[in-house]
Amino acid sequence: MSVSYMTHPLIKHKITLLRKETTGTNEFRQIVEEIAMLMGYEALSDLPTTDVPVKTPIEETVQPVIDGKKLAVVPILRAGLGMVNGILALVPSAKVGHIGLYRDPVTHEPHEYYCKLPDSIEERQIVVVDPMLATGGSAVDAVNLIKQRGGKKIKFMSIIAAPEGVSALMKAHPDIQLYVGCLDRQLNENAYICPGLGDAGDRIFGTI
Repeated sequence: MSVSYMTHPLIKHKITLLRKETTGTNEFRQIVEEIAMLMGYEALSDLPTTDVPVKTPIEETVQPVIDGKKLAVVPILRAGLGMVNGILALVPSAKVGHIGLYRDPVTHEPHEYYCKLPDSIEERQIVVVDPMLATGGSAVDAVNLIKQRGGKKIKFMSIIAAPEGVSALMKAHPDIQLYVGCLDRQLNENAYICPGLGDAGDRIFGTI
């Protein structure tokens, strides 16, 4: 499908706050959640709706509600957990799945250790969330796992991304929609995004 890069000044401002090494755990966690909500507002702009009858204090009317099976939010563990509440603030009825992947410190290759998705996943709009899209390996594998279990309508949200990760994900899965808060310059020799913001999982959970 395509890649959408966020241009809203609030998103840009908040990402700058995330980058600062002096930003503490509590503030970092809160800002990640806020960015996820702002990005989710953009990413969910095409949710289908259907009209239903509603009785207001004034009269009876017909108004739109979200149609079909509820949204599924699927964080890539563990850093993706930091973005879930931002999406749930927009769609509280959304179901939440989890995909566990860890990156080999030497090869940088992802390895699956957990995958649990909501039922009727094939009927749901799925939003995969991970604050960082670096090499793209984990993102590609996560989407593979979802497709293997029947998922079809997939969006991917990442706060910052490296060009290498964007290219890898869209080459492997050109049918998904990718939303990126900010496209950074490159990966370094350790496969970290530059200028980046450090390890998002460590900063969210205070395990630096």
